[in-house]
Amino acid sequence: MDPSDDLIINVDLDIQDLLLAASQHDLAKLRRLIRTNPSPSLANPVNARDPETGFTPLHAAVAACEPDDDVEEQQQQQQQQEPRPVNGAVNGAEEGSASTKTEVEKEVLETVRFLLLEGAIWNDLDKNGETPGCIARRLGLREVYESIVDAGVRAELLLGRLDGYEALDDDEEEEEEEEDEEMQEGEGEVVQEQEEQEQEQEGVPELVDASANAIATEEEPTTTTNPDVTQSRYLDSGLTFQHDRLLDQDQNGVMMAWETEIMNKSAKALLPTPGLRVLNIGHGMGIVDGFFQEQSPAAHHIVEAHPEVVAEMKRKGWHERPGVVIHEGRWQDVLPALVAEGEMFDAIYYDTFAESYGDFREFFTEQVIGLLEQEGKWSFFNGMGADRQISYDVYQKVVEIDLLEAGFDADWEEFDVPTLEGEWSGVRRPYWAIEKYRLPLCRYMD
Repeated sequence: MDPSDDLIINVDLDIQDLLLAASQHDLAKLRRLIRTNPSPSLANPVNARDPETGFTPLHAAVAACEPDDDVEEQQQQQQQQEPRPVNGAVNGAEEGSASTKTEVEKEVLETVRFLLLEGAIWNDLDKNGETPGCIARRLGLREVYESIVDAGVRAELLLGRLDGYEALDDDEEEEEEEEDEEMQEGEGEVVQEQEEQEQEQEGVPELVDASANAIATEEEPTTTTNPDVTQSRYLDSGLTFQHDRLLDQDQNGVMMAWETEIMNKSAKALLPTPGLRVLNIGHGMGIVDGFFQEQSPAAHHIVEAHPEVVAEMKRKGWHERPGVVIHEGRWQDVLPALVAEGEMFDAIYYDTFAESYGDFREFFTEQVIGLLEQEGKWSFFNGMGADRQISYDVYQKVVEIDLLEAGFDADWEEFDVPTLEGEWSGVRRPYWAIEKYRLPLCRYMD
C-alpha cells in the first residue's frame, strides 16, 4: 500500500472523530481533539471538513438536531391516530418532550459557542450550500442562529478594521511584537481562515447588486472563467440595456426591474414633499431617479461613473429635465468637488455597482457629512449578503455598528420582495435569494 493511502485514511478517521464528537456535543472530547490536536495530519481541526458532505464540526453540531424522517413520520401518524385525553396525561408527556428538546438545544448552543471561540468559520458552506447558521435557522434553533450571527458580526468587524491597518514603524513594531504575539496566534489564525473562506466565495459580499457570495446560475456563460466583479472591470465593460434589466459584459445584473418597488419606497421615504434637493449616486436603469422626479425636487443631482450609462441618460434626455444635473465620473472624484462648492442636499441615495463595503463605509464616514443638511435623510440599496438570510442579518448589524460610530441613526422598514422565479434566466449569478427587503433610512443622531 502506498504510504499516502495510510495518510488519507488517518485524515478521514480524524475528521470523523471530530464530527462525531461535535454531533454528540461532547465538549470534553472536542476540547481534547481541537486543542491538543493529536493528529498532525489536520492543520486546523476546528475547521476540518468532511469530503463527502462538506460538514465542519460546526455544521455537525447544529445538524445533529435534524429530525430523522422515519421517526418524524411515525410520530405524526401516531398523533393523528390517538385521541387527545383531557386528564393531562398527554400534557405531561409534552412537557417532558419540551424539556428534553430544551436540554438538547442547550447542549447545541454550548457546543456552537465553544467551536466559535476556538475559531470555527461562521459562513463555511457544506455541499448543499448551507452555512451552520442556515441549518440552525431551518431547524428553528433561534438562540443558536443568533449566536452564529453575532460571531459573524465580530469576524466581519475585525476584518473591516484590519483592512485599514497601517504597518507600524520598526521601533514600534519591536515594542509591540511580544505583546501581540499571543493574540496573533489565536485571532490571526481565525482572521486568516476567514479571509481564505471569503476568497473562496469571491470576496466580501458587496452592498450593491452583484452580491459576491451569490451562487452561479445554470445559464452562466462558458466563455468566462468566473471573472471577479470589480469596479475597474465594470467601468471598462460593455453594457446591455434591456427593458427589464441592465447587464455588464459578463452577464452580471447591474440593475433589474424587479427592484422597482424598492426604489419607489426609497424615493418616497427620502422625498416626502416637493421642493427638496436630492443627490443620487448611481443611475443604472434610472428607476429611482424616475421616482425622485415624481416628487418634484428643487434640485436633482446624479453621479454616474459608467460612460455608456451617461450616454443612455443623455439619449433619453435626462440632462434636460427640470433641476437635473449630471456629474460624469466616480463619486470618489465628484463628491469632494461638490463639498468644496458648498452644495447641500435634503436627501442622498447610494446605489453603486461592483464596489466593496469599504467603499461604502468611506462614503458615509467621509462624504455624507459634508453634503447632507442637518435635518436631511439618506439611504442606500441594501443588497449586501442577500444571497442567504444569515449573511443579510450579519451585514445589517455590521452596518448599524459602523453607522452609529459615524454619527448616524438608522430605521429599517421591512417588506416582501416579489417572487423572483425566472428572473435570473440569462444572468450569471442571482444577487437576491431572501424573502424580505430591509429599507434603511439614515439621519444624523440627535
